[in-house]
Amino acid sequence: MGAQWKVKHKQDAANAKGRIFTKLAKEIAVAARNGADPDLNFKLRSAIDTAKKASMPRETLERAIKKGAGLLDGPVNYESVTYEGFAPYQVPVIVECLTDNKNRSAQSIRQLFRKGQLATSGAVSWDFKHLGQIEAEALSAEADVELAAIEAGAQDFETGDENEVVFLTEATDLDLVAKALPDFGYNVLTTKLVYRANNPVSLNEEQLAEVEAFLDAIDADDDVQNVYVGLAG
Repeated sequence: MGAQWKVKHKQDAANAKGRIFTKLAKEIAVAARNGADPDLNFKLRSAIDTAKKASMPRETLERAIKKGAGLLDGPVNYESVTYEGFAPYQVPVIVECLTDNKNRSAQSIRQLFRKGQLATSGAVSWDFKHLGQIEAEALSAEADVELAAIEAGAQDFETGDENEVVFLTEATDLDLVAKALPDFGYNVLTTKLVYRANNPVSLNEEQLAEVEAFLDAIDADDDVQNVYVGLAG
C-alpha cells in the first residue's frame, strides 16, 4: 500500500507540474503575439521570468514563444475571459481564463461554480485591488528594502523567506518599477498583474478545507489561467 501511495503521489506531482507548464506556455504564446523579443515585449519577459522560476524546460519555453509569434503551427487563437463569483461561505473569487473556445469555458465555469455562486462582471472585482506584483531577491545583505521600494516607485512591500521580497505597485507602474529595482540591489524574479481582496473572509478549518477543494477544482480546469480569492491568512 505504501509503495502504491508513493507512486500515486509522484504521479500527482508530475500531473500538477504538467498543468503549470501548460498554463505558462499559453501565457507565453499569447504574449509573444506582440513580438518574440522579450527585451521589447514586457508581457513576454514577465511570462518568461515566471516560467523560468517554475523550471519550465528550455525547449518548451522556446516552442511557446515561436508558436505565439506565428513561427510554427499557425496562429495562436487564445482569448482572455474573466469570471467573477463566490466560493462556499461567500468567499469572493476572480477567475482568469485563456481559451480557444469561449463557449466551452463558460460551460465549464458554470459547472465548477455549482457549489458556489457565479456572478456578473463587477459583482466581485469592485472589492479587489488590481496591482502589479514583483517577486525579487536582495543581491546583498546591504540592500535596503524600504529605500528600494520608495526610490523605485513601489506602493508597498512584503518580506518573505531568506532574501525574497514582494514589491506591490500600481498596475500601470509594474514595468517601470521592475526596471528600477536592480539599481537598488534587487534582482527581479517574476512580475505580474494580480488581484488582492480589500476585505478577505476568515473561515474555520472545516470551512477552509471545503473552499480549498472548490478552488482546486477550478484551478485544474485546462482553460483556467489564474484564480484570485479573498481569503484571510
